[in-house]
Amino acid sequence: MAISASRLRPWWACAVAGVLVSINLLLPAISHAQDNKPVRIGVPTSVQLQVGRDTLTAVKMAVEEVNKKGGILGRKVEFVSADETENPETGISAIRKLIADEKVDVLIGGYTSGVTLAQLPHISAAKMIYLGVGAASPSITNKVKTDYDNYKYIFRVGPINAAHQARGLVDYISNFVIGELGYKKIAIVGENAKWVQDLVPVLSKGAKEIGAEIKLTELFDTQTSDFSPLLAKVKSSGAQYMIVMVSHGSSDIFAKQWHDAQVPVPYGGIDVKSMDGDFFSRIGGKSISQVAANFAVRAPLTKKTVPFFDEFKKRSPNYPVYTAFFAYDAVLLYADAVKRAGSFDNDKVIKELEKTRHEGVAGEITFDENHDVQTGKGKTNLVFAQWQDKGERAVIYPKELRTGNFILPPWMTK
Repeated sequence: MAISASRLRPWWACAVAGVLVSINLLLPAISHAQDNKPVRIGVPTSVQLQVGRDTLTAVKMAVEEVNKKGGILGRKVEFVSADETENPETGISAIRKLIADEKVDVLIGGYTSGVTLAQLPHISAAKMIYLGVGAASPSITNKVKTDYDNYKYIFRVGPINAAHQARGLVDYISNFVIGELGYKKIAIVGENAKWVQDLVPVLSKGAKEIGAEIKLTELFDTQTSDFSPLLAKVKSSGAQYMIVMVSHGSSDIFAKQWHDAQVPVPYGGIDVKSMDGDFFSRIGGKSISQVAANFAVRAPLTKKTVPFFDEFKKRSPNYPVYTAFFAYDAVLLYADAVKRAGSFDNDKVIKELEKTRHEGVAGEITFDENHDVQTGKGKTNLVFAQWQDKGERAVIYPKELRTGNFILPPWMTK
């Protein structure tokens, strides 16, 4: 009697064959599930500050916009945040949480340069794309040029770096403070933070080259709560105008004490907390005549500027601060880069990000060899707006965007 070959197979061979068939049947389902899982954006930011709250509002806006158009390569997008505060150790913990626990696909956020610099080795080790929207130190993106293989994942969507901001301030001093107001005697004051340390040498050198007389240069601790000695120095220095640079220090206290002491020196510069839409009202109007640099205002800088501001205002009691512009743009340009790459493979996406030409809220976004957002005509630049009566803000520089005339502090017009 002939015995069939199948009866000669050991029992375990049949079992293995059955398992293999089952696995082969399951693989397409597993692959399909992976292909359709949401794209997760991790947002490390200082959620207790306006810059953080506005970042999250803007990311939500952009995510909704992307999802309405079908997501990224057919996958829906979602986001999760982690509070990095303004402390490097907490910032590192936030990054670890997002990468290890939340399993995010990309990081979009940041605010403090010192925190971002502390996070970079951990981002690099995870080979995770990071699109910065808040920190300004050139040291952040310099690492891309000096160690590309390890830091190619790092991009700064905004703001323009501190060196570019310094050159923007020099332009403001040259063409407006000296050119229009006729004030040549300048005091430079700022918080003792990394971004200001990077900015001051460029600013001082540039200001002297365009004819400014630097009467005082002074840095103060970010925890300072009594600015009266500093303001007394500014007054006695003979300065006619004060350039201020503050992000982490108390802009509210500084403005109040300047106002109450009736310091006969107008001031302006880069003051992040004075960009807040409620800054004038929350300090009782004492920021009257202060000029705060920004990167966008509700004006047609690009086709996206006014629609972004209007949609943001529907969702928030205040107009957006600068991190919101760049967070919104970062989500959209990442989605676009992935689509062009046809893949979520980070190396392929990085190559497409490097080719980015994206119309953003504040201007066209392109990156240099350091993965740093570029400045210049049609791109991201400083815009100077002054707090005026009833909390209105008037753009006073550049001239082509001007919406109002410069005013002096009330006690200087009596």
